[in-house]
Amino acid sequence: MTAGVTGRRWRPPLRLRHATRWGEQRPTWREAKPGVIAAALGRAAARPSGNWYVVGASRDLGGAGPLGRTVDGTEVVLWRGADGRRRAGPGACPHLGAPLRGGSVRCGSLVCHWHGLALDGSPFAGWEPYPVHDDGVLVWVRLDAVGGEEPLDRPVVPERPAPEGSVAAVHTAVGTCEPQDVVANRLDPWHGAWFHPYSFTDLSVVRAPGDVAGPGDDGFAVDVSFKVWGRAVVPVRAVFTAPGPRTVVMRITDGEGAGSVVETHATPVTPAVRGAPRTAVVEAVVATSDRRGFALARSSAPLLRPLMRAAARRLWRDDLAYAERRWRLRRDGRFPG
Repeated sequence: MTAGVTGRRWRPPLRLRHATRWGEQRPTWREAKPGVIAAALGRAAARPSGNWYVVGASRDLGGAGPLGRTVDGTEVVLWRGADGRRRAGPGACPHLGAPLRGGSVRCGSLVCHWHGLALDGSPFAGWEPYPVHDDGVLVWVRLDAVGGEEPLDRPVVPERPAPEGSVAAVHTAVGTCEPQDVVANRLDPWHGAWFHPYSFTDLSVVRAPGDVAGPGDDGFAVDVSFKVWGRAVVPVRAVFTAPGPRTVVMRITDGEGAGSVVETHATPVTPAVRGAPRTAVVEAVVATSDRRGFALARSSAPLLRPLMRAAARRLWRDDLAYAERRWRLRRDGRFPG
């Protein structure tokens, strides 16, 4: 039996494994060397972002109301113009400073709810628009005054499966930490099966940066099984890379769902100079499969997306605790890494 157009032999998606108690799994702390994680984090921080920040899901932007966000203390407002294109700019009305996130969109213009001043997205009365990019899954805004880097015309968007053959869902969470703490969490794949036993098992990091010399040696390759139900698991190989200072991408390279990606974007909300920093984690899961049944799954995308977001929410409940703990230790000068 074959898989149709791919010509690949049919394979069952699930495996049955012997149950291993949480405390009986192989310890990973010796392999999770703080220096390896710190070096990967440093290389990520040195990569250019072009001052682009992820502010939300493409699906969040539309309708009668604008989308309001705060990036590193800077208020930002976004809406869809009459031509369908995205608009973005400062979140304070140039008249008397009203929060534009509370306004309404009428015929493509953003109307302030204090006195009715209308903005069509072009410069007006000192209000200057920000560059905005919608990649079909996520919305990005370029803030040159915040980022301070050489600006890029477009953000560095990771390669994804084609939209016509995938299902995308976006989950957003906010924690008390800095973006580097979120990125460090993702660049520590060794914690997966210990910290998330409800989702992962049989995790093994088969390659870490520095294991093999070469220009392509800046990713963590991980063999892991995703838990489905009881003893049923889905084994895959995934590779974690950091294409930018606030982004980590997990890509399934072998096994069920090969080509699927999970993008984790860390966007600062408030800086540490104003007290405890806040960071938004915007995670996009873009799932694909070469199985015939996936076409049926895609037709049920409105039902799948809440399940995908729920799975991400459960993981980030724990991973934000990791990131927040890391920040507190750094703040107090007690972080051992």
